[in-house]
Amino acid sequence: MKKKATILLTIIFTLISIFCIYKIFNWHKDNLHIKKLTDNIINETITNNINNNENDSNTDNQETKEKFKIDFDKLKKENNDTKGWIQVNNTNINYPVVQYKNNDYYLTHSFDKKYTDAGWIFLDYRNNINDFDKNTIIYGHARLDKTMFGSLKNVLKKDWYTNKDNQIIKLYSLNEYTEWQVFSVYHIETEDYYITTEFTNAEFKEFIKTLKNRSIYNFNVDVNENDKILTLSTCHLKNEKIVLHAKLIKKEVID
Repeated sequence: MKKKATILLTIIFTLISIFCIYKIFNWHKDNLHIKKLTDNIINETITNNINNNENDSNTDNQETKEKFKIDFDKLKKENNDTKGWIQVNNTNINYPVVQYKNNDYYLTHSFDKKYTDAGWIFLDYRNNINDFDKNTIIYGHARLDKTMFGSLKNVLKKDWYTNKDNQIIKLYSLNEYTEWQVFSVYHIETEDYYITTEFTNAEFKEFIKTLKNRSIYNFNVDVNENDKILTLSTCHLKNEKIVLHAKLIKKEVID
């Protein structure tokens, strides 16, 4: 009996070891694929590379257009699900945003539509980036190598959220450039409330109040029922989410 038990435990341990080695190999392969893909996208579609560490929110319109010119035609040829581009200062978030008919596909597919656990940055299927809803939501995996939304955890650090240069989120669509003022950052157990997209006026007022009360920092930003909100969401720990909310403060047409 002891011999049989030893053999059984050895088999179980061997299978677990093989599975772990496979997962580590797959994780490393995904990391290399995402890095190569991202580098190619930036090199081929950005006229002048976007620098996450530079404060450009005070540049005039022409400067902004020249500095951040994105070739969406190329991006659309590579992936016809392309809807925009997002940039968050002092994170690694600097990616094209895609959208599918559900919120599942890009959890397991990269920008080139190849299967990968890394997924991609994607817009909620209910939203329209050309006509913003009251709450527009963008998701991404929290990768350990800080790709995708892996560096969104930076927003919970004091040196991030107290730096005003970081408090403006930049979002490009195919025709518009928008800026969003951060007013709430927090982590919370997984739920559906903060990803609500449709409201009555009363519900939206309560929604805003709840989001501001959840924030770990008071940004002193006025938000009301006439505003539109951008929400960034990623996983945190076992059953939590890191969430950032910002309100639309600037919108301009890109020629």
